[in-house]
Amino acid sequence: MDTEGRIYGARPERERKYVDVVSLTSADGLVTPQCIIWDDGRRYTVSRVLDRRQAHSLKTGGTGMRYTIRVGAQQTYLYYDDYRHAWFVEAKTC
Repeated sequence: MDTEGRIYGARPERERKYVDVVSLTSADGLVTPQCIIWDDGRRYTVSRVLDRRQAHSLKTGGTGMRYTIRVGAQQTYLYYDDYRHAWFVEAKTC
């Protein structure tokens, strides 16, 4: 344990964080995220979509279309919440 009571090697907690996303919708209805915009204005370009499927977020709860994406060298998940009609990520909590 460290001085704040955290266990070494434990995964940081996650929270569902809703973000703005710039996406492209093709004529056949396929949605492809292009850019994630954080609430402080930072922008992250989605360099590649590796997979898309209906799935649950096991770390934060919620369900929807899960996109496995690459942002730079980092692979992560981006979700489209079917009920809220909004995008979210599994953000680390402080």
